[in-house]
Order: sequence, then structure tokens, then C-alpha cells
Amino acid sequence: MKAGSENPSTRRGQHDPTPGVVRRRGRPRDRDADARIRHAAAQLLVERGFDRMTMDEVAEHAGVAKATVYRRYSSKEDLAVDALETLFDVEIPVPNTGSLRGDLERVYADAIAFASSPAGAAFTRLAAIEACRDPRVAALYRRMIDDRQECVAVIFERARARGELRPDANPMAIMDWLPGMLVLRVITNAPLPTPEQIPELVDMLLRGIGSPDRS
Repeated sequence: MKAGSENPSTRRGQHDPTPGVVRRRGRPRDRDADARIRHAAAQLLVERGFDRMTMDEVAEHAGVAKATVYRRYSSKEDLAVDALETLFDVEIPVPNTGSLRGDLERVYADAIAFASSPAGAAFTRLAAIEACRDPRVAALYRRMIDDRQECVAVIFERARARGELRPDANPMAIMDWLPGMLVLRVITNAPLPTPEQIPELVDMLLRGIGSPDRS
């Protein structure tokens, strides 16, 4: 090779001559970004409500680029529903204790604990205010509630298979009664049920939908 001549392998645009090596272009995908985005959106929804939450702000709180959020969610509504489902999956998981009573007591305990927390009470008030003010936001929360009820319905499906429900019981019709009571008490600043009252609340429900052949 003549002095001053350029080695072909070092020219711009030439491939790495090392055989069997494939170089990836761009930054690697952040596998934790989805979870961080959902949790950031859930936190902002609880703190500020739907209208005051922005997708750009979610990106900032999640520590990701704005484009990362927009690639995953085409609208703020879709992001909000996903975030709320994540929030309730974490705060109020669907239990499987082996009995309807045990499952209900677990759900009631988690729901009351959430509604009693500062973040849960703030979210409940914001959701009620926003839903009453804007039908579009009301539809958003209704969509989230419907999705959540589909998950919780498995509790009653298992109970029916075990013979713990009356044949004419309509579980979907009674799913709203506990959330309704909690929302009413939160927005009126009335005392919430205590953990000690949970068995009594479950007894009230089971007397209405439980099989008479089971205690």
C-alpha cells in the first residue's frame, strides 16, 4: 500500500469486515418503558385529572422521549384507560381465595383501603367532577369501569361453578353497589367503612345473591 493511501476498510460507509458480526443501528428498545409510561399516567390522572394530564408530561415523568409515548398510544384517551386499568390492577387486584366470601372480603378490603388513601380519595373526587362536567370524560371512565367489571366477573363465574350463587343472581347488577357507596361517601366527606365492618358488608351482599343451601 502506498504511503498516504486510504485503507478501504476504514472508508466511511464501508461494512465492518469482521465476519459473522452484525451491528445494530439506533438505540435499543427500552423494555421497561411501557410500565413506566402507564404508572406515570396513572399518577398524573390521580393528581390532576384527565383534562390537566398531557402526553408530553407523561413522557417527562416516565423518563422517555415524547415519540415513545405517541408510538404506543394514538390518543390521550387510550393512554388514560390503560393507566387506570394499571392503577386498579395494582391497588385492587382480582383475588382467588377459593370461596366467594373470601374473594369479596379481599376485594372490599382493597377497595376501602384505596378510597381511604389520600391519592384514592383525590382520584375519586376528580373522576366524579370530571364525569359530571364532560360527557366525553364520563365515557372514558365508564369504559375503564366496564373493563374492570369484566375482570372482576371471574369471581362470580367461579362462585357459580361452586354452587355459591342463587340461580337467578345477576352479578353484574350488584357490582356497582360498593363503588357507588364509596364514591358517595368520599364526595360528601362521610366516614368510609372500616376494615372491621367488611364481614358485615359481605354478609349483606351474600344474603341477596348467595345460594340458600350454603352458609
